[in-house]
Amino acid sequence: MRNGTIPGSTGTVRPMRLLGDPALGATCREITTFDTGLARLVEDLYATMYAAGGVGLSANQIGVPLRVFVYDCPDDDDRRNLGHIVNPRLIRADGITVTGPEGCLSLPGINAGTTRFDETVMEGTDLQGAPVRIEGTGFFARCLQHEYDHLEGTLFTDRLTGLRRRRALRAARRAPWAT
Repeated sequence: MRNGTIPGSTGTVRPMRLLGDPALGATCREITTFDTGLARLVEDLYATMYAAGGVGLSANQIGVPLRVFVYDCPDDDDRRNLGHIVNPRLIRADGITVTGPEGCLSLPGINAGTTRFDETVMEGTDLQGAPVRIEGTGFFARCLQHEYDHLEGTLFTDRLTGLRRRRALRAARRAPWAT
């Protein structure tokens, strides 16, 4: 990577917002303009996600308070799910609940058992405003719920309780990136 880009990508790697940044706690705004600026933002989200080694990234994690996220995430059968969604609406999150390890690019190195539904359905649009519907199960459902939470101003640590929450937040306070 040089000059903030990933070879073969048109996106620019942007600085990641970390725990404590007000951008992560605010609800994101609906996107009303579908133009080259939005397309550039999505490319930057991919570049930043790949550079950080993630499976999903929401716009507010790079300081842009708009309702869009990208993903490149396997499901439990190791099938690749690659895409983006603009102005997502959570249509359904149900099925069994599973407590599994969850981390976040905005809290590097911090993981905790987080309870999520095993099935998720979202609807929104693509970059041109055409309707899209995304259905996920297992790990991919977890990813979709996690990224949607970001757009609502919620971090995975906000879903933790008791000892899990205390341990995760203590680890974050002690992390080398903590300010």
